[in-house]
Amino acid sequence: MTNEAGLHTTVTLGAGRLTIEDVWALAHRRAAVRLNDDADFQARIARGAAFLDRLLAEEGHIYGVTTGYGDSVTRRVPAALVAELPLHLTRFHGCGLGADLSLEASRAVLVARLCSLAQGVSGVSLGLLQRLCWLLQQDLIPRIPEEGSVGASGDLTPLSYVAAVLVGERDLFRDGRLQPAADVYRALGIAPLVLRPKEGLALMNGTAVMTALSCLAYQRCAYLMQLTTRITALMCEALAGNAFHFDARLFAAKPHPGLQQVAAWLRADLQAGALPRHSDRLQDRYSLRCAPHVIGVVVDGLPWWRQLIENELNSANDNPLIDGDEEHVMHGGHFYGGHIAMAMDSMKTAIANLADLLDRQLALLVDSKFNKGLPGNLSGATGERSVINHGFKALQIAVSAWTAEALKQTLPASIFSRSTECHNQDKVSMGTIAARDCLRVLQLSEQVAAACLLAAVQGVELRRAITTPAAPLAPGLQAHCAAVRRISAPLIEDRPLEAELRQLVTAIQQQVWPLYTESEHG
Repeated sequence: MTNEAGLHTTVTLGAGRLTIEDVWALAHRRAAVRLNDDADFQARIARGAAFLDRLLAEEGHIYGVTTGYGDSVTRRVPAALVAELPLHLTRFHGCGLGADLSLEASRAVLVARLCSLAQGVSGVSLGLLQRLCWLLQQDLIPRIPEEGSVGASGDLTPLSYVAAVLVGERDLFRDGRLQPAADVYRALGIAPLVLRPKEGLALMNGTAVMTALSCLAYQRCAYLMQLTTRITALMCEALAGNAFHFDARLFAAKPHPGLQQVAAWLRADLQAGALPRHSDRLQDRYSLRCAPHVIGVVVDGLPWWRQLIENELNSANDNPLIDGDEEHVMHGGHFYGGHIAMAMDSMKTAIANLADLLDRQLALLVDSKFNKGLPGNLSGATGERSVINHGFKALQIAVSAWTAEALKQTLPASIFSRSTECHNQDKVSMGTIAARDCLRVLQLSEQVAAACLLAAVQGVELRRAITTPAAPLAPGLQAHCAAVRRISAPLIEDRPLEAELRQLVTAIQQQVWPLYTESEHG
């Protein structure tokens, strides 16, 4: 059954742990969202806010509520000005620059922040949680510039754009169009939120941006890993590779689960043993023979990255934390994004290695010295027209450029901690920059994959035209070749490939092609 939004599933926030898949579904509008309406959950939220109110009434001393922020912690805020303090926090952090986050990424930010505040130890009101959930339900998405966070004290500057929209300031996307938040509220007859004393800090002092980006990166990485395996199988077919390099007995001797899984997928795709492959080389070059050893690193990294990302997603990561049950105010540093920084720095390196693997495979495929009898640059032109047609020559150069840029981006962001804010934030995570780097590496690597997919399909077709007899392709390879050909015709006469490449990249990012399951062919 579908819900009111016409979506097939609903994700409830505040009712248990969220997964990366939940965030992905909500970010891409493939699921609806609701806030837990359980009485016990709502009562817990209310107790935290009520405890904070009592402390204020008793003139309690609370960071960010009765004091200035950061190094200004020593400045006591008069009681008459406490209510204004959150608004000042949202405003002076409105200095973000760079490109805006995509709508998908900004939705994921709202989900991640709401999930953290719903842990019940941030001292915020139920009304704040409901308003964040309402933004998601109405698809009213804050415009969030991507630059300006050092990843501790959380994603202050980008998250200020979420807080600003809640109070009716700055801009949001409505129906895909950017509009002033105040105009949207007036049109809808909705009053902007008035932030309670700690709510500006609770909204902004956390890891929601880096965590949201890492959830999206994880899903794209997992898909790209499988796609790289499928492209490798096509490359092996096109290059008349030796399928027995992926023999189960061979891989039993090196017990990395990811390594073994990739080899199993390749065995099935290549129907190992179905037809002898004749070659003048006893061993294929490393970019074919060692493909499981490259791709398998990603497979084995995924559980570790999931643990780091999902623990951060389901954490309370602002400061101070407010325990309304035991009535404690706990000052700490949960806004520090070190786990996300480590996940993203390592993930982007593993992804760039996928791009490098595919780049090396393509270099073999287009070179008549190494491609075992295929035309140079995989040109489909024949006769006298072969002289003026250049096939995939320029695309191989472009793939080399994208790969080089991806590899260049792999320098760890987390090692560039900077001392900021009068040396109060003297050790910071750089987790948000690491996550942005990872997404850039993904974009470049997906472009590499799209180009290599085009070339690999052409290579398979050219190989089968000169091979007798040619055993049938495995069903997965047949389906993938057909899917590519629905977007891009065989390259006979030279033509611009940009539009087709962009379609393929979009298909990859939308994950439209089914690939493998973890247990399949295992």
